[in-house]
Amino acid sequence: MLRVVRALWQREILKFLRDRARLVGALVQPLVFWLLLGFGFYDSFQMPGSENVSYLEYLFPGIVALILLFTAIFSTIYIVDERQTGLLQAALVAPVSRLSLVLGNLAGGVTLALAEALLFLLLAPLVGLTPTFLGLLVIVLACLSMAMAFTALGFTIAWRLDTTRGFHAIMNLVLLPMWFLSGAFFPPEGVPVAVRWVMYVNPAFYGVAALRDGLYLPEAAPSAAGLPTGLALGLSIAFATAMVGLAVWTVQRRSTLTA
Repeated sequence: MLRVVRALWQREILKFLRDRARLVGALVQPLVFWLLLGFGFYDSFQMPGSENVSYLEYLFPGIVALILLFTAIFSTIYIVDERQTGLLQAALVAPVSRLSLVLGNLAGGVTLALAEALLFLLLAPLVGLTPTFLGLLVIVLACLSMAMAFTALGFTIAWRLDTTRGFHAIMNLVLLPMWFLSGAFFPPEGVPVAVRWVMYVNPAFYGVAALRDGLYLPEAAPSAAGLPTGLALGLSIAFATAMVGLAVWTVQRRSTLTA
């Protein structure tokens, strides 16, 4: 089982490194989003209670979350392609555990997402953010939990779909609103009460809150919704665990039905 997981993990890494367009897009696209949005709202954004926080600074953890989200989309869309080429069906009839198929694909996607996010975090000093050791630990755990959650959710959706067009439509319908309402784009303070409660229900909100906390520890982060760091991180990890469980259940159930 471990050999299968390792082989699938290596395969995901190699596919990423050999795809130059994806490699450039993964590194450049988040930077372009950050600069365009950050400077676009630079003079018009005012953080409630923290007027000295620029939009570039506020948006920074949100772009990290966006990197994790995009990586989840690109790393799981191959599931749909492999169904069309017959590779997925071959894997299903192979004498390997269905659990290893899930864990191998998730391991590859999570590794790529975490590496890209940590690489982007090297730009944090440009907006005056220098995390402490404890903050770095919180950041890594928050990124890991969001990477696992987004990748497992993308895997679950891709496993059930037959076309890449349908996959993109569902992912845009599910994941992009999760990002917009995660506190990455705007804080919960000052928005209508209904929107604020939708943000609180959104599981991605707690991952972004934990990530933002980690960037400012031991000081209080702007717009962390008053949540203790441990609670935000715990809820994010719980969501990731639930999504991985859902992915495993989906593969086992669908495999049984196929058989």
